[in-house]
Amino acid sequence: MHTRITELLGTRYPIIQGGMQWVGRAELASAVSNAGGFGILTALTQPDPQALADEIRRCRGMTDKPFGVNLTILPSTAPPPYEEYLDAALESGIRIIETAGRSPKEFIAKAKAHGAKIVHKCTAVRHALSAERAGVDAISIDGFEAAGHPGEDDVGGLVLFAAAARAVKVPLIASGGIGSGRAMAAAMMLGAEGINMGTRFCATQEAPIHDNIKQALVGAKETDTNLIFRTLRNTGRVLKNAISDEVIATERRPGGCEFEDIRPLVAGARGRAALIDGDTDGGLVWASQVVGLIDDIPTCAELIERIVTECREAMRQGLAAFEV
Repeated sequence: MHTRITELLGTRYPIIQGGMQWVGRAELASAVSNAGGFGILTALTQPDPQALADEIRRCRGMTDKPFGVNLTILPSTAPPPYEEYLDAALESGIRIIETAGRSPKEFIAKAKAHGAKIVHKCTAVRHALSAERAGVDAISIDGFEAAGHPGEDDVGGLVLFAAAARAVKVPLIASGGIGSGRAMAAAMMLGAEGINMGTRFCATQEAPIHDNIKQALVGAKETDTNLIFRTLRNTGRVLKNAISDEVIATERRPGGCEFEDIRPLVAGARGRAALIDGDTDGGLVWASQVVGLIDDIPTCAELIERIVTECREAMRQGLAAFEV
């Protein structure tokens, strides 16, 4: 497959493993890159910038293919040292940075001075256009089906991908609820030049999370996710479990709630422990609606080859249906 995304990333296929907190580590990123996709290490999974540099070095020991680093920039009363994480990535030779959250405008000049490209992930066309004006090299746009924070506009991928493709000039990556070749074909027909998958890559053999969590993803239906933080205008999509049910119940109680009321439930350390220990009700498990389409736990190589084969076949079948 050859698109502007494969040119930008230097990959065989335009399939990207999105940055995921606690999951975007060397084991998964290297496996995706070795399989012809583009693996991504999540900067803030590492406790400090030096640990990120060490993880980049560890990933390079597992693959000689290109991979990148995700830097998610979120509003915080005590923000992490984002620029130091960026410096660690750039000084380690990373040349593709996936940004998300707040606009990466303040970091673009530094990245480009090091010869790096920026792929910015966002949830609305207006944000995509703003990032394009700021100078990013590609846009990854999240439909409402996505895990994590899909924004507050509630626009699904079928409309959002087409709207974004019509609006932006830089290469577009479709993200959110994608986990099959048919979904990839649909995204490409809507104007995307690549796809980004998170939840589907969690259900692979190389994903560095407990098998109980992977089995929970396989066993879930498309209706088995919860939207939390809705009342706080910071919507997040997670797997239904005891913790996310309790968060929603707290948000809906008379008089509403403040973030402090749910902080102990949604603490990052608690979610990380659940992924490691396999307690499916131990913390938040971020997951998209694509869980309803996941029914196995393949290797990354098996998954990527399957998706590419299915995508090509879906495109052929679609064209054949209109032959006269």
